[in-house]
Amino acid sequence: MPVPNHLESQKRVYAAWARIYDTIYQRMLARPQREAVEAACARGRDILEIGVGTGLTLAFFRPDARVIGVDLSLDMLKVANRKVASQKLGHVRGLMVMDACRIGFAAESFDAVTAQFVITLVPDAEQALGEMDRVLKPGGEIIISSRLVDDGGPFAAMWTALAPLSRAVGWSSDFKVSRLTGWAARTGRYETVHIGSGYFKVVRLRKLASAEA
Repeated sequence: MPVPNHLESQKRVYAAWARIYDTIYQRMLARPQREAVEAACARGRDILEIGVGTGLTLAFFRPDARVIGVDLSLDMLKVANRKVASQKLGHVRGLMVMDACRIGFAAESFDAVTAQFVITLVPDAEQALGEMDRVLKPGGEIIISSRLVDDGGPFAAMWTALAPLSRAVGWSSDFKVSRLTGWAARTGRYETVHIGSGYFKVVRLRKLASAEA
């Protein structure tokens, strides 16, 4: 199956970013990344990280976790692989190229699925969420960290006005928290257990156990 043009464009962008990504974002994203990892580890050992990129989060996981990271960019994953080797991160069980909208794992494979700073970049967020739902065990959590807009917040109108420009470069500037919580409610299988505050937010959606659904 041919790769859609927008995905090829994203791959080219991240091939260029791979060398400098850590320098720019390591300190900036550490707080929400640590919060998301801690929440994931609390749900169980088998964790999927979507959009693992250069592996900024990998050292935050508990040593007894079993983490698989996926990303669209092979160049970013090469950097992550070097981290795994140099830091001896034995809890990382695999890093592979994968599209967030087409996750190549069996149903109910993971105790938690994290997507850090990637949901605003995927072309179809609801399809990606549906894939996360498919591979997540009942009782597990989808944990999203990103720059998310508060509905009716003081800057919501500004981010909406910038949306056409941001879409032209493959990013959603006006991705609202309600898009996540609304999806969760519509499925009838999720409850929103946490919505963080601040510029970068962590949102946790817990999948109901089979008996609760």
